[in-house]
Amino acid sequence: MSDVAIKVEGLGKKYLIRHQGGGRHRYVALRDVLAGKFKGLLNWKPETGNRKSVEEFWALKDVSFQIKHGEAVGIIGRNGAGKSTLLKLLSRITEPSGGRIELEGRVASLLEVGTGFHPELTGRENIFLNGAILGMHRAEIRKKFDEIVAFADVERFLDTPVKHFSSGMYMRLAFAVASHLEQEILIVDEVLAVGDALFQKKCLSKMDDVRHSGRTILFVSHNMDAILRLCSRAIFLQAGRILEDGAAQSVVARYTTQQLQQPASVSFEHLPAGSLARRNIRISSVAWPPSAGNNPPWVVPFGEPIHFFVNVHCLKPVQNVELGIALHAPTGTEIASSSSIATRPGLNLAPGKYTISVTYRSLNLVPGGYNFGIGLKSAEGSEEHFPNAFSLDVVPSEKSSLHKTDTFWGYVVPDVAYEFNKA
Repeated sequence: MSDVAIKVEGLGKKYLIRHQGGGRHRYVALRDVLAGKFKGLLNWKPETGNRKSVEEFWALKDVSFQIKHGEAVGIIGRNGAGKSTLLKLLSRITEPSGGRIELEGRVASLLEVGTGFHPELTGRENIFLNGAILGMHRAEIRKKFDEIVAFADVERFLDTPVKHFSSGMYMRLAFAVASHLEQEILIVDEVLAVGDALFQKKCLSKMDDVRHSGRTILFVSHNMDAILRLCSRAIFLQAGRILEDGAAQSVVARYTTQQLQQPASVSFEHLPAGSLARRNIRISSVAWPPSAGNNPPWVVPFGEPIHFFVNVHCLKPVQNVELGIALHAPTGTEIASSSSIATRPGLNLAPGKYTISVTYRSLNLVPGGYNFGIGLKSAEGSEEHFPNAFSLDVVPSEKSSLHKTDTFWGYVVPDVAYEFNKA
């Protein structure tokens, strides 16, 4: 038997992004574009007529590496770097657009809450179902059944349909199944993002046991302490390619240094004029105000306002100028979109430089990484668009009354109150 558990050669994953062109002289209000989920503003590409254009987006490209049996390897990088795409390819959830994957051994994947669970089945039934999906025989599952239930701490609800489970219970049970049923390769994506401190500690301890048992671990996390504790090696992904592959200590150090050196503004001046529809008014940069605390300006504590500036350069007189912004989750899911016309009509601007101040007063985003797309529109049509203009990291904050974000799931923590009264 080869000593290589995972072998990846020239791996790539391509997606096609379709854009709808508009008539050359037809003005479409930004509010209409927003109703179409920002497709016209943030994903628009210049072309004549009413044809659709297709853009290729490579989530991963030319990725190659080998992982030996018994190795624990961390995958790190900013949101959108291709980490989750890589794990989905290795788990055979999606097919690659190019390259080759060789896996030696059975694979257990934990990529999201409740992977492989059926909501109408009970916890007990789902343990056997999930084990069967992972390729285990019923006798093997029975042998580990009591350990799984004890680890997940769901014995009281074992015969309850899992659709009634909280996200924490879902994750505890899913992780317990994936980590206790003895697959040769364990693939885990951000399991520590859900659950309280005690559960996180149990997860790390269990993964440490898995590592020492000689099984292979591939672990994605934004928790660098967890990466350093569990992994002897790390792979740093950036824009779908491997930036560095080596000892975890040195790779994490490079990643951390790069994060701290990110500038407090993002310039768009370098983009070629030919890639844009019109040049009447340009987005020159996006800038963050100085941070009040020790965090970089693009790192915002949970529950705090999000504030930044969009600097624009008006080259000739324009009418009905609107700024549109779309907020995306790490998966690319659009969370919210808005336009400046929500608070004031479109502006008529003379040539010159302007600064647009943008403040989100209460988004209450669950801690994690998010991406912003921005675009400008005038009476003449779409002026500029940047679907992935800049990123934002939301971190936990003990100062907020809503800091216990592990009791929520999704991307936004609602400011909600529950009151129980005896009937």
